[in-house]
Amino acid sequence: MPQALDSGDRKLLIVAGVLLIILVIASTLLTPPEAGVRTVIPSSYSASWGGAKAAYLLLEESGYQIERWEQSPTELEDSQAENEVLILAEPVQTSSADERGALRKFLQNGGRIVATGSYASRVLPESSEFEEGLDEEDVRTFSAVNPSPVMRDAPQVKMIAPQDWQPRSPSHVVVYGDAKTAAVITYKVGKGQVIWWGAATPLTNGFIRESGNAALLLNSVGSAKGTHILWDEYFHGVEGGLWNYLSRTPIPWGIAQFGLVFLAILATFSRRQGPIHIPAKTSRLSPLEFVETLGDLYSSGHAGSAAVRIAYQRFRFVLTRQLGLAANVPYPELARRAAESLGWKQAELFDTLGRAERTMRSLEVRDEDARKIVQEIFDYTARLEVRRSRQTERHSA
Repeated sequence: MPQALDSGDRKLLIVAGVLLIILVIASTLLTPPEAGVRTVIPSSYSASWGGAKAAYLLLEESGYQIERWEQSPTELEDSQAENEVLILAEPVQTSSADERGALRKFLQNGGRIVATGSYASRVLPESSEFEEGLDEEDVRTFSAVNPSPVMRDAPQVKMIAPQDWQPRSPSHVVVYGDAKTAAVITYKVGKGQVIWWGAATPLTNGFIRESGNAALLLNSVGSAKGTHILWDEYFHGVEGGLWNYLSRTPIPWGIAQFGLVFLAILATFSRRQGPIHIPAKTSRLSPLEFVETLGDLYSSGHAGSAAVRIAYQRFRFVLTRQLGLAANVPYPELARRAAESLGWKQAELFDTLGRAERTMRSLEVRDEDARKIVQEIFDYTARLEVRRSRQTERHSA
């Protein structure tokens, strides 16, 4: 019959169940938003209204060689810069001095950067700061104000209007804008070019279908022939690697839940199936410790006569029972009868018993004398115990 769970197993399963529920709730609350949920970051992974997956797919289907770039700008290859376009769509992550230097070198070697939003000023060389537009209620139509290849087939574009963006550098050419603010500018850095939009609105899923917006994107990246596009996700907080990819999926939560259940099962199985060991009870004092403690007590109290009395009375009790004599027999008679029955030397036993009798009644006894007498009595007692053991073996045989 299956055995019922004991209280310990029930507690383990209850705790594991509670932790599993907590993990499920946490995974639900902490899982990144799914496609269709509005986001302010125009990531090429996002299919939401503010994402940029549609723009990424448009470039891919238009014949461009395009890939997501999840590495630091310091990993860009200088030798291929002339044929590469780096898209920085709302770069929100802080850049280091080395990364800003790598982007400048990329441009100087002939690369092109298409950047959007005010945060791009933190990574672009020779940039000027401005404030972002408020929200989509401030989407406005901007007309081309200066001739440029960027405006081909796109006389107007729609985007969230920047807050009074007025580039101060003479090299910054305003391509789209109005009397209040610039919307798209372009400028040279070395052999390369920067095309900077005031907002990412034209390439978002919600606005790329607006008149002129798709053409602005295609004109900004240039001809599809021989162009390699790198869509930056590094400055969106994404770093390349298998684990980083898996971390954006429910797999880590699944591993954690499986591990919790496995540990609960393992703990329950080991408690019920493992060997049973009775805890060993250790004595607080060993026999030798007791003897040493008692000896130290006698020595510190100079109680040699008491030690002799204890040993002598025990020896008399055992010897008189062995010889069949009365307990109060005088020690001379006891010595004589022991010599006759046991073959011991009468004179030596008589001397030991006499000294023991005198020491018991003395108030001043040296420790050395008391120790010697106790040792002699112990030797006689041991001889008597050996004799009794042999007699018992003979009777049992």
